Amino acid sequence: MKLIKEFKEFAVKGNMIDMAIGIIIGTSFNKVIDVLVKQVFLPPLSVLTEGVNFEDKKIILEDAVLDASGAVTKAEIAIGYGAFCEVVIDFLIVGFTVFLVVKVMNRLRRKAHDSKDKTVVTPKDIELLTKITTLIEEQNSLLKTKE
Repeated sequence: MKLIKEFKEFAVKGNMIDMAIGIIIGTSFNKVIDVLVKQVFLPPLSVLTEGVNFEDKKIILEDAVLDASGAVTKAEIAIGYGAFCEVVIDFLIVGFTVFLVVKVMNRLRRKAHDSKDKTVVTPKDIELLTKITTLIEEQNSLLKTKE
């Protein structure tokens, strides 16, 4: 019974709900980034590289050995640097895309939290904190002039 009570507290306090919301938004955000990278950034990059497929690039250390019937008796030994290059390029593009999205989100957040900007409705808590800060600054300046 205690276990059920603890689980209920965990779920009701918001930990589980916050985690679920984060996972859902993260999954959706991943889809957005995936489409942005594959449909927006990679096509121009493909044009610039003239359609070179990095995945096939490799350094062959030892050729495959075939028997008389053409069956492989010993597999080829090669360093597949092309696949690594492709993954690094994908990582850089995804990283840069996430950076741009976060930068835009931070700009929007700063604009929303700027109490002097009247084009965006400032949240009540930010408004109240701004008023408190202003009052404290006024009080401190009055105290300094009395000394």
